[in-house]
Amino acid sequence: MSSSVPRHVFTGVIEKILAKHFGKYAADVFALSPLLGYLNHKTKSASRGSKSRGSFANHYALYVLVEDYIGKGFSPGGAHAGTYESYEGARFSDLFRRQRELPFGQKLQNHALNARLNDEFKKFYPSIEKEPIVRDVGKQRYWVQEDLLIVSVPGRNRKKRDLNIARAVIDIIDAYVVAKKEAFESFIESCKEISALTKTDVKSSIGFIEAQLKPEVDARVFEIVSFSVLKAFYGDQQIYWGWSRDKIKQESLMLYKTGRTNANDGGIDFVMRPLGRFFQVTETIDANKYFLDIDKIQRFPLTFVVKSTDSVEAIHRVIEAQAKRKYRINAVVESYMKAIEEIINIPFLLKCMHKVIKARRIRLVMDEIVVQSKVEFNYQDEAALTADDIDENE
Repeated sequence: MSSSVPRHVFTGVIEKILAKHFGKYAADVFALSPLLGYLNHKTKSASRGSKSRGSFANHYALYVLVEDYIGKGFSPGGAHAGTYESYEGARFSDLFRRQRELPFGQKLQNHALNARLNDEFKKFYPSIEKEPIVRDVGKQRYWVQEDLLIVSVPGRNRKKRDLNIARAVIDIIDAYVVAKKEAFESFIESCKEISALTKTDVKSSIGFIEAQLKPEVDARVFEIVSFSVLKAFYGDQQIYWGWSRDKIKQESLMLYKTGRTNANDGGIDFVMRPLGRFFQVTETIDANKYFLDIDKIQRFPLTFVVKSTDSVEAIHRVIEAQAKRKYRINAVVESYMKAIEEIINIPFLLKCMHKVIKARRIRLVMDEIVVQSKVEFNYQDEAALTADDIDENE
């Protein structure tokens, strides 16, 4: 394998799969295939503790097209091998339905099939002119780029040997899904066990939550745990409000999750009632992303929950410095910076958690983590799902 391709825990799994399919040519296939290199990048999150978000959209866009390629007999040994250029293409509706049948794919949308896979592949391999997905927009027909499935490796007498990686691609994505499923199941089972022990073993609960509030944890898990902590923290606070002086009422602050963690929700991950505060969870300190989210909601004040141990002041300074470099107009910079209502970092989340513990509300945190994890990772029984659990905007 090329030394320029980054290694991680799942890289070894890919190498074993390629060895099974290609034997002595496995290393050359891995080193020479941009599609396998891309999959290597996209499977970093197979190991728990990875910073990569465990998303399946781009994996499955590639999967269903390669599966169609094999199923229709175009792979080596198939009835129609060598004739893929004459194929009328797979129908979008069939591909879309199939990806939703796959594990964790129930709520996937069309973005990866239509653009995101190709766009992301281009970021990793800008010099490669061919994209993984070929489509006819008018006819709604799709093809996998067969040239990316064929890898020419050095053979005997310096002759090139063409090898087709279609079946290996399917096996790699299948193995990745199994690894993610095991990790998610383990996480949810741990949540359940610790939730049940909360009354008798508070220390275990505290240790578990603290372990999930670290920069290196999975992005979905961080968002779920931060929401659960903040919901319990704010839920112990009351405000007094009303439409007139003689009709003032007391009400607890309530935090609501707007959807799944990678939903296209316009920059709103949590909403607070009755104050009407908006929260967005982010992994990066990137002013472009922050201001894009702010623009989506017309510069309505937005609180950012940042997966960082940096101080709030340091994060604020970095964002402002980036804004000044980009816009150079003080009025524009000030307009954006005023729209950042608050920055919540990991140390603040830990302070919130300890206040929740003091108020004896830690069980609420653990129970909420279990509920949100089941919804997020599609482990909720269908019969138990409500309209509030359904999000069609991923």
